[in-house]
Amino acid sequence: MLRRTFINSSLAALAASVAFAAIPARAAEPLEVVKHYATVGHAKFEDALNTAKALDKAIDNLIAKPSDETLKAARAAWIAARVPYLHTEVYRFGNPIVDDWEGKVNAWPLDEGLIDYVDAAYGTESDSNAFYTANIIANPKLSVNGEEIDASKITPELIRSLHEAGEVEANVATGYHAIEFLLWGQDLNGTGPGAGNRPYTDYDKANCTHGNCDRRADYLKSASTLLVQDLQEMVVAWAPDGEAFKAVTADPKAGLTAIVTGMGSLSYGELAGERMKLGLLLHDPEEEQDCFSDNTHNAHLNDALGIQEAYNGTYTRVDGTKMTGPSLHDLVKAKDAALDTELSGKLDKTVSAMKAIADRAQKVEAYDQMIGEGNKEGNAAVQAAIDGLIDQTKSIERVIAALDLGTIKLEGSDSLDNPNAVFQ
Repeated sequence: MLRRTFINSSLAALAASVAFAAIPARAAEPLEVVKHYATVGHAKFEDALNTAKALDKAIDNLIAKPSDETLKAARAAWIAARVPYLHTEVYRFGNPIVDDWEGKVNAWPLDEGLIDYVDAAYGTESDSNAFYTANIIANPKLSVNGEEIDASKITPELIRSLHEAGEVEANVATGYHAIEFLLWGQDLNGTGPGAGNRPYTDYDKANCTHGNCDRRADYLKSASTLLVQDLQEMVVAWAPDGEAFKAVTADPKAGLTAIVTGMGSLSYGELAGERMKLGLLLHDPEEEQDCFSDNTHNAHLNDALGIQEAYNGTYTRVDGTKMTGPSLHDLVKAKDAALDTELSGKLDKTVSAMKAIADRAQKVEAYDQMIGEGNKEGNAAVQAAIDGLIDQTKSIERVIAALDLGTIKLEGSDSLDNPNAVFQ
């Protein structure tokens, strides 16, 4: 009886397992995908906020006790704060609330003379920018085109009012890159080795270099305060009861469109075009995103990782927590497994090319040297990543058709679509 009972139990278990195997795994639903996308977005912006708060504390320490050590710590905190922020950039383009906001925190390139002292080679005027050498830090009163501006006290409100002053995009008064400039100073090395090299004594009121150390500290603190405030705005927007979360999840098809638009536009027009191909065409070290700090290799890599995460529904938080969930990858795989394999492979290839750039930056030369004229190996490394981004965009466009999302206009770039215009 014991043997028969055992056999019967085994047969029952086998039958149950066969029956279970016959039931196909439930495909992800679009609403589940867009909810997870929004949840990951909230986590990314929360990480960006928390690392910006750590940067703010490091800036407080620099201002309170200026030294080589506190300056290095503030710079390290800035680089750490860039990482989660860059992973959020794939949420632009498809989400107007992010795209309309982004200019406050990540606008670049900037005309440094608006903010602080610059090298004589910078020049004294610009036909296109009346604020080119306004030097807010040195001038308690500004007079531009007959307009008098009271800058006697540098506050968050003042620098916010001067952001993109005169409707000139290069007048970047706030955000990561204004802070970067105030921590590193101008990069005067061209395509030679070296980043900006601002001395800590620019903040030492007892041993002040370049004058106005108190006002420079006020500016740096004001910019840091605004960065924290601005990131807090996005954390609120992507919370489950927030405006961005609701906008993405109210209509799953519109939410999927936001994901795909962000992936394609960041891949093609923004990253491959404006941030990479333009600098390579011009061989111009000023055309690199994190130029003062020589951190551009990390900026590009983290953007590429963000695109891959948006497809796979994955993200590793700053504290090491791994997030996974229903994703665009699941939907595409269910519709067209070959297309999913194709795009997944291309995303991997692009990330590998970006990692090669980052590795080269650590071992051989900085990104601004890679794009220098006559640097065949460096140029080729950058071009390989550009090619990868362009190629993955072609597959992203096929995803639009596979998921029946209609007509979606992705961000373009003269650098890719009309290179001759760049030189005109």
